[in-house]
Amino acid sequence: MALNEKLTNRVRELLVDVDKVEEKKMFSGIAFMVDEKLCIAVRCDNIMLRIDPALHDELVEKTGCAAMIMKGKDLDGYVIVDESVLGTKKQLNYWIKFALDYNPKAKPSKKKSASKNKKGN
Repeated sequence: MALNEKLTNRVRELLVDVDKVEEKKMFSGIAFMVDEKLCIAVRCDNIMLRIDPALHDELVEKTGCAAMIMKGKDLDGYVIVDESVLGTKKQLNYWIKFALDYNPKAKPSKKKSASKNKKGN
C-alpha cells in the first residue's frame, strides 16, 4: 500500500494545535500518537481511529465506517473510516474528534506500560 500523502497532510493540519503529537510509520501508513497513545492512523484509502468503545456500535452504522478486524474479530474501540466520506475538512474533523475526545481516557500501550514499570515510574 502506498502512503496517502494528501490525507496524511489533511490530518496533520487538523492536529497542528494538539499537544504531544508524534508520527510513526505503522499499519502500512502513518500513525499519529497523541500523548504516547495510538489515536489516528492514515492508510492508503482510509483512516483508523481509536475511539470510545461505548460508541463503537453506533459509529460502525454510519456510512463509510466499519469495525477494525484483527485475527477475524471486531476490535472494539477501533474503526476504519473510508476516504470517500472524508472529502471536506468538516467531515474529516467530525471523525478525528471521536479519537481526540477518547485519547485522554485511553490506556497507554502494553509496551509503554511495561517499560514504565521496569523503570519504576
